[in-house]
Amino acid sequence: QERLVESGGGLVQAGGSLRLSCAASGLSLKDYNMGWYRQAPGKEREFVASIGWSGSGISYTASVKGRFTLSRDNAKKTAYLEMNSLEAEDTAIYYCQARRWFGDGDEYWGQGTQVTVSS
Repeated sequence: QERLVESGGGLVQAGGSLRLSCAASGLSLKDYNMGWYRQAPGKEREFVASIGWSGSGISYTASVKGRFTLSRDNAKKTAYLEMNSLEAEDTAIYYCQARRWFGDGDEYWGQGTQVTVSS
């Protein structure tokens, strides 16, 4: 069964760092582009960053560019989101997404991990 599990969230002070992980099971990660999204209280889910199946084609939303770094290890079936210089505005539930880059483009989502940044 296909599954994505996020981990690494928590409470951190403004200016601090966290590293989120997204571990995949039941699917071949090289068949999927990976993305991170977040949803803050009272707001819609928004795009944070994405990475192509080979590790290229990385893109970030403007508000995290220069602070967040997305990477992946297909052999370990894991994607990582390194978050530095965290701000209170980064507080949200962070979700991992895997979308197949060919065929029907089926996608999977994790259950989310809470990131809280105190100011």
